[in-house]
Amino acid sequence: MSNLSMQLNIKDTFNKELPADPIPENTRRQVEKAAFSYATPKKTAAPKLLCASKETADLIGLSSADLNSDSFLKVFSGNEVLAGTKPYAMCYGGHQFGHWAGQLGDGRAINLTEVEHQGKTWALQLKGAGPTPYSRSADGLAVLRSSIREFLCSEAMFHLGVPTTRALSLALTGDEVLRDVLYNGNSAYEKGAVVCRVAPSFIRFGNFEIFASRRDTETLKKLVDYTIKHHYPHLGAPSKETYIAFMREVAQRTMKMIVHWQRVGFVHGVMNTDNLSILGLTIDYGPYGWLEGYDHGWTPNTTDRQQKRYRFENQPDIGLWNLLKLANALYPLIEDAKPLEAILHEYKSHYEPAYQQMMKDKLGLEDAYEEDSKLIEQLEEVLHLTETDMTIFFRNLANFKKETNVDAAIDKEFLNPVLAAFYKPEELTGPTLAYWKAWFANYAARLKVANSSDDIRKVKMDSVNPKYVLRNYMAQVAIDAADNGDYQLIKDFLELLRNPYSEQPAMEKWFAKRPEWARHKVGCSMLSCSS
Repeated sequence: MSNLSMQLNIKDTFNKELPADPIPENTRRQVEKAAFSYATPKKTAAPKLLCASKETADLIGLSSADLNSDSFLKVFSGNEVLAGTKPYAMCYGGHQFGHWAGQLGDGRAINLTEVEHQGKTWALQLKGAGPTPYSRSADGLAVLRSSIREFLCSEAMFHLGVPTTRALSLALTGDEVLRDVLYNGNSAYEKGAVVCRVAPSFIRFGNFEIFASRRDTETLKKLVDYTIKHHYPHLGAPSKETYIAFMREVAQRTMKMIVHWQRVGFVHGVMNTDNLSILGLTIDYGPYGWLEGYDHGWTPNTTDRQQKRYRFENQPDIGLWNLLKLANALYPLIEDAKPLEAILHEYKSHYEPAYQQMMKDKLGLEDAYEEDSKLIEQLEEVLHLTETDMTIFFRNLANFKKETNVDAAIDKEFLNPVLAAFYKPEELTGPTLAYWKAWFANYAARLKVANSSDDIRKVKMDSVNPKYVLRNYMAQVAIDAADNGDYQLIKDFLELLRNPYSEQPAMEKWFAKRPEWARHKVGCSMLSCSS
C-alpha cells in the first residue's frame, strides 16, 4: 500500500454505492446486474515517469514534491494500490459504428479511486493497466504512441476551453506490447505505457445502455440515481421529472461540447456511445485528429475510412444519434416517449444557432445581421476550393483590415493576411480567386457595420481561434523521438499547449501547415483504435 494516500482525500462512492460483480476472479466474462468488477492493475517491469501535469495534480491535492516521489511512480504505473482503496473496472455496453456491440466495459482501464479536493470530486483512472473481466481477447495494455497522444490531447483540449477529461501522468511500463497498428496483419512489439486520467466521472452513455438492453431496470435505476445524486444534484430527488431534466441537461452539455469541437477543428474519430461522457466531456482519445486542410468529410479513423460515419461535419448528427440511444436506455424509468422526443428536437433546434454564434465569434462579427448565416455558408464553401489550413486561416484572419479595398486589389494581395494558410497558393487563380475575392469583399463590408476597431476585433478573434493545436504530425514527431528514448518534446508540447491562444514567439515553428512528409504517414493522416 502506498503512503501517497496520506496526501489524497479519498472519498470513494461508485464502488461503495453501486452493485459490484460478486465474482472476484479476473476472468473474461459477461457481468450481470453489476456496475463494476474489482480489478487490480498489473505490475509493470520497470516503470519510468515521462511527464506529469502539475495543473492536474493541483486539482486532486498533490504537490510538485509528490509528483517526483517514488510513491507517485509506483501508484500511477500500477505497481502499488493506494491504502484503503479497491480498484475496479466499469461495466458498460455500446453502439459501435451504429451497431449494438453488447457488453464492452473497461477492457484496459482501471479506476483507482475517487478523491475530494477543494469541494470537488475526481476519479483517477489508469489506462493501459492490464486485463479486466471486460478485456475480451485483449491484454488490457497500452503502448507509448497512443499514451502520448492521450496525455497531450487531454491537457491541450482543456486549455483550448473544450470540456474534457484531464491527464495526470504518463509513464513507461518497461514492458513490450504486441500491436497491429493498422489491423493489416503486421504486428510488432512496442513500448508499453500507462496514463492516469482524471475526471469527475468516467460514466458513459453505454453504462446505462447495458442495463436497459438486459431489461435490468433495477440496476439501471440505481446507476441513474447515483449519477444524479453525485453529478447533477441540483436536479433534485429521483422522479420521472428529474430523469427528464437529467436527459435534457446531458443533451445540452453534449451539444455544447461538440460546438467546441467544431470551433477548434477537432475530430474525435470514434464517437461510439461507449465513448460519450454522461457529463458532456471529451473522453477516450483514440484515433482523433485536427483538421489540417479544411475538409468537412475528413475522419482520422482508418476503420471508418469507407463509411466516414464520424467525419468532421457529421459529429453534431452523431451526437444526436447517440443521445437517441441514451433516451432509449432511460425510457424504462420514464415510460413516456414524448418528453424524450422533445429533448432530441431541442438539441436540433439549439445546435444551429449555437453553431452560428460560434462561427460569428471566429469571424469577429458583432451584433445580429441577417446576412451572417449566408456569409458563413459561403466561407465554408470557398474553404473547400483549395486545400486550406483551418487553424492558420482563422488565426490570421484577425489580421485582415476592414478598410481593405478588396475590389481594387491587384491579383491576390487582399489574401496576404491569410496566404500562409494555403497549401498550394498557385491554385488561387481564375474562378477560385474570384470566389475568394467576392467573399472577402462581403466580409470587409460586414466588418464596417460594427463599431469595433480592427485591434479590438483581433483581440476577440484571437481568444477563440487558437494559434497552437496538437496537430497530428506534431504528436507523431514526439512519438518518434520517444521511441528513440528522447522524451523532451512531450514536455515541450505540454508547455506549448498550456497557452494555445498566446503568440509564444519561441515556438513559432509549430504554427505551420502539415509538412508534405506527413500527408500520408501512419500516425499523421491515418490512425486506428489500436492501443
